[in-house]
Amino acid sequence: MNENPESPRSSGTVSTVAPKEGGGFPNPGLPPHVHRQADENPRAEKRAERMVAGLFLLSVLGTVVFIASYFVFTPMGTNLLGEPGTLHAVRWSNLFTGVGLAVAVFFIGAAAVHWAKTLMPDEEWVEERHHIEGSDETREVAAGIITDGLDESGIARRPVIVTAMIAALTALPIAVLAPLSTFGPLPGSKLHHTFWKKGLRITRDTDGTPIKASEVAMNSIFHVMPEGLTEDLEDYLEERAKAATVLIRIDPELGQNQDSLDNGYQGILAFSKICTHVGCPVALYEQQTHHMLCPCHQSTFDVTDGAKVIFGPAHRPLPQLPIEVDAEGYLVAGGDFPEPIGPSFWDLHKDK
Repeated sequence: MNENPESPRSSGTVSTVAPKEGGGFPNPGLPPHVHRQADENPRAEKRAERMVAGLFLLSVLGTVVFIASYFVFTPMGTNLLGEPGTLHAVRWSNLFTGVGLAVAVFFIGAAAVHWAKTLMPDEEWVEERHHIEGSDETREVAAGIITDGLDESGIARRPVIVTAMIAALTALPIAVLAPLSTFGPLPGSKLHHTFWKKGLRITRDTDGTPIKASEVAMNSIFHVMPEGLTEDLEDYLEERAKAATVLIRIDPELGQNQDSLDNGYQGILAFSKICTHVGCPVALYEQQTHHMLCPCHQSTFDVTDGAKVIFGPAHRPLPQLPIEVDAEGYLVAGGDFPEPIGPSFWDLHKDK
């Protein structure tokens, strides 16, 4: 509680309330205040000070363990206890980095708690309720209380603790910055492009066979990939994830978006399979309503209107892949998606 200049300060084992003759109130039954060892024994105070400093230094040690573990127990690279790329390597990486970070954070908290319980002022005193009104004198007293609090905390008189605390608080952010060094280069324009290119045949996702326009029945849906996207390619999984597409055929008479129909072929339309909300696969198709649904958060897209969002948290239509037919009657891509697929990001419409 804030100090009232007229309220007597208790000491020793006296009552913890103001005396009745001074305008106070009787002791309601609170036990006498008992001082801690560090309040009465200089050796105990010094021992508590060393304990607090030691806890801060243990936090520094935890930070060092985290940083070292991040580089010597990596899941895909160097790992002293597991073969890189295995589940064991991931477990060892999680274990050592997790323990290091936990130690770093825990001992900062433990040092702060021990400091407060053993070295901060431990005196009980009271003030009577008074009319709450700010005045120049009150503000001066409040400022003095803050100054006195800084003095009583012992920051100026305990350089060992202050130095250890600064070391711990300085070292901990390094544990957060260290992983940034392994994030690799910025994506550049990779988010704006997929494996689709003009002239690539559209193939079935299951077996890689090309699809003729005559094979696409009305109201049917195909899960498709670009021809040539095989497992021997570099970044195969990343390219496959971006190129995932669905092929749907509707009656052109039902189309509400002429631009969308123009990018298709006789009612055959191709849309990105990746939801524009958080990237879930939009794989559910209602033949009667011609709606595509995302199973994660129920975003719903109207295929007859250029896959426009009609329900759910998604904010933009599914990007449409322009398609054509080659000389043999096979469906081919007319180019890449005209805009980035998947969830939106801040520079979505910047020049590619």
